[in-house]
Formats: sequence, structure tokens, C-alpha cells
Amino acid sequence: MKDLRYRDEATATKIMEKLKAMDLDVRFMHVCGTHQDTLVKFGLERMLSEVGVTIGQGPGCPVCVTTTKEVVEAITLAKAGLTITVFGDMMAVPTPIGSLADVKAEGADVRVVYSVEDALRMSRDVKDMVFMAIGFETTSPSTAYALLHSPPHNFSVLSCHRLLPPALIALFAMGEVRIDGLIQPGHVATIIGMGPFAPFGGPKGVPQVVTGFEPLDLLMGVYMLAKQVKEGRSEVENEYPRVVRPEGNPKAKEMLTLAFKEVDRAWRGFPELPQSALEVADDLSEHNARLVHEDVLKGAPKVKEDMGGCRCGEVLRGLIRSEECPAFGHGCSPKRPMGPCMVSREGSCNISYRYRE
Repeated sequence: MKDLRYRDEATATKIMEKLKAMDLDVRFMHVCGTHQDTLVKFGLERMLSEVGVTIGQGPGCPVCVTTTKEVVEAITLAKAGLTITVFGDMMAVPTPIGSLADVKAEGADVRVVYSVEDALRMSRDVKDMVFMAIGFETTSPSTAYALLHSPPHNFSVLSCHRLLPPALIALFAMGEVRIDGLIQPGHVATIIGMGPFAPFGGPKGVPQVVTGFEPLDLLMGVYMLAKQVKEGRSEVENEYPRVVRPEGNPKAKEMLTLAFKEVDRAWRGFPELPQSALEVADDLSEHNARLVHEDVLKGAPKVKEDMGGCRCGEVLRGLIRSEECPAFGHGCSPKRPMGPCMVSREGSCNISYRYRE
């Protein structure tokens, strides 16, 4: 329980004692890079394994699930002379034709931003600005707000936003891993509320708990899941009521409906998932980079999604742990990543590498 404050440590000890008394053998899954960071950083992963709880990470890293094809689209636009703005973690994601960092080093105008507002501000000084928008329901409302409030004519969005529920549907449909319960991400639930998780519960579903990101949040979430398992319940419970409301954020959901349309799209490690991504809405097409720069993108090279030796796709589906990839720490590291799971600070491989003993 390293780094936990004294009061938190006492509470954590009580939770662990209750879990141990349950005599568990369960496998839970979460779909959030921040949850993974907390689990590993504070030693919770090992603690929980000692009381019969295994927790795997699913497709909860936005950078990781963005496909090679989408990164190549951004690279192609950059090589054509457009100004590309991206979040920092996207820069080093490797593709068969290099990375955004590589094309920047070759002279392309690729800029790291911390928000869509940064990109809008920079657009005043360039001819054509493309914002590569990534993230789940947590970050997509900020992109929606920008699109709905008269962005500059030279500003367009390469939308790589994803919707979490369709990925969960795919995980259950594939049936590749045992999932006794789901730790649902509190930040996504803050936007979409509790309702979208209901289809995964019920008599034939699995227990679910929407959980915050502090160590005690996660431990309490695990305890609530274990209690459901022992009592034969499959409900959606909220461990994070200080932030998450059952209805979510109505204003944010309205903006998403107005600014985007749901489309089918592949995810890294997954086939094309129905209605799993957000594309710029038709009535905002003058800000859809895929339409505005359609002629440029027709020249984007066809590439393979999987880089040789990288098993990021299997990590994202929960089939293997990062340490089980043969390349982990042997040719693949944050300084020389072979895949996005090692690039992003929300990626399982990057987290495991940073906190390994």
C-alpha cells in the first residue's frame, strides 16, 4: 500500500480483509488507462492478486485504439503542407511510414497542443489547420463545443473519437476472455451517465461498478463487484457519486449529438465495430478534414495495422498482459516504442514499464 496516506491505508486494510474473507477467484476488467496507472503505481494489482482478484485492462487508452490508418491520414496531411495539431502522446506512435514526430523532424508543421482551444488559437496564423481529435466520451465534448461555436474557416477536425459501449459489446461477443465484472470509467460516466452500461448487466450480464481514480476508489469498486458476485447480482452500481450522476451531463450529450454522427470504424485490435466512432456531422462538413482534404487523403498509402512483433491489439482485448509480449523491454520501450501501448502514458505497456521493479 505504498504512498497511501495513513487514514487511507487503514481503510484499505479493512477492504482487503473483507476481500480475503470472501475466498475469491475472479477476473475483473477495466477500460481506463488512469485506472491501470493507479493499480500499478500504488501496488494494488499485486495486493488484489493475493486475495484472488485479477484485473485486466481492456481498450481504455484512446491513443492505443486509434488505428494505424488514422495516424497515416494525419501524416499524409502533414506531408502535404497542412498544419497538424495533436496531443503529445500521438507524436511517437509508429506506423510503416514513420511517425508524426518523424515528419515533423523532416520539416512538416506538426504541433503539440494540450486542448482544442490551443489548436483554434494557432489557426489564426496558418493557412490550413487540422486538429487530430482523439479520445472517448470524456474529451469529445470539447471538440464538439469548438465545432458548434463558429470555428475559423481554415480549421478542420480529423475525428478519431471513439464511443466506449460498442467496444464492450465486442468484448463480450468475442468471448475470448473471462470477465466476472467490469470496472467502468468514472470520467466517461460523468458524460454519458449510468444508462449506457445497463445492457451489460441483468440476469445474463456481469456486475459493474462505475469507479473513481484514487486508490480507495478502486479498492471500494473491487469490493462492490466482489459483493455482487457473491450475492449473485449483476447490477450497475456507482462508487463515484461525488462526480457521476445517473443521467450524466445532458448539455455535453446534446453537443455530441449536434456536432457528430455515429459511424462504424475499426479499432486497433478489433474489427470494424458498428456505431463505435464519432465523425463530424454532415451539416458541419466544411470542418471535416476527411472531406475538406479528400483529394490529399486519396493519396494516403495503404498500410498494415499491426507492426511486426507488437502485440498491442491482444493487450487491448485483455488476452495477454503487457509483460507477456516478447518485445516488452526487449526492443520495445518508451524511448523506442514498437506500438502505441508503449507510447501513451495511458497504455498498459508504458505503465508497466514505468513502474516495473
